Amino acid sequence: MSEMALIHTTVLLHEAVEALLSCDAGVDGTYVDATFGRGGHSRLILSQLSDKGRVVAFDKDPDAIAEAQTVQDDRFAIRHEGFGHLGALPAGSVDGVLMDLGVSSPQIDNPARGFSFRFDGPLDMRMDTTRGQSVAEWLATAEVDQITEVIRDYGEERFAFQIAKALVARRQERGPISSTAELAQLVADTVKTREPGKDPATRTFQAFRIFINAELEELEQALEASLKVLAPGGRLAVISFHSLEDRIVKQFIAKHSKEVVDRRVPFAAPVAMRLKALGRVKPSEHEVQSNPRSRSAIMRVAERTEVAA
Repeated sequence: MSEMALIHTTVLLHEAVEALLSCDAGVDGTYVDATFGRGGHSRLILSQLSDKGRVVAFDKDPDAIAEAQTVQDDRFAIRHEGFGHLGALPAGSVDGVLMDLGVSSPQIDNPARGFSFRFDGPLDMRMDTTRGQSVAEWLATAEVDQITEVIRDYGEERFAFQIAKALVARRQERGPISSTAELAQLVADTVKTREPGKDPATRTFQAFRIFINAELEELEQALEASLKVLAPGGRLAVISFHSLEDRIVKQFIAKHSKEVVDRRVPFAAPVAMRLKALGRVKPSEHEVQSNPRSRSAIMRVAERTEVAA
């Protein structure tokens, strides 16, 4: 794979950084880049911070950690952990949290990572290749009902059962699938109704990636942790790329953007809202034209309102 093919274009770069730095602390604040990736957001934040400002970044991808080591700035720190560990930071110590939930272009375009059906490679899909089970290893033992549930729930694929049944039948006949090309071909042979402009394997690959990395569970954990670590007036900005993620973010912000009355306790004061929704942002037409992968992105922004718990 050529170096040019592995270049990553950060989605909603300027919009996200502007949303964070518009908080009360501004250029003197401490900000979390919860998904460092190739560092586009972190680098732009650092370029705008004062000497007092700080950036703490998280990522579980070893390649991202290697890239982070090239950031020579005393105001920057990287943690080789998923952003589900956000809650390890001190309560109220952060003025902004940015979560970019997209898979980076170098991950997608590197056949060795197994994220894409466009290249033949090992069926891995782990964000952190140093630990955990690959998709191929899971498929070697998973039963039809387990595979069906994953494809249906995380890929919203209506042919989930048929695909799962075909995967187990293939394993019994010729051994388990171990490459992305094999998986893509099996799905293509199984899914008879095609969506215009979309490869039939798209939903299945998405489902396996989300499942093997526990992406939705980690997102929910990180969102809850953001309430703890954000200082009053701090900002939360989350960039999602598919409906499952965006639904979780939207519902989380909505839940914490209203007062809650406990009717079991008469005359009790309502629990104050903990977030103020500041709206959503989508890529401009120019950004979509220059980077088609940004088309599905949605950024939701909220502000921390009360004293951190």
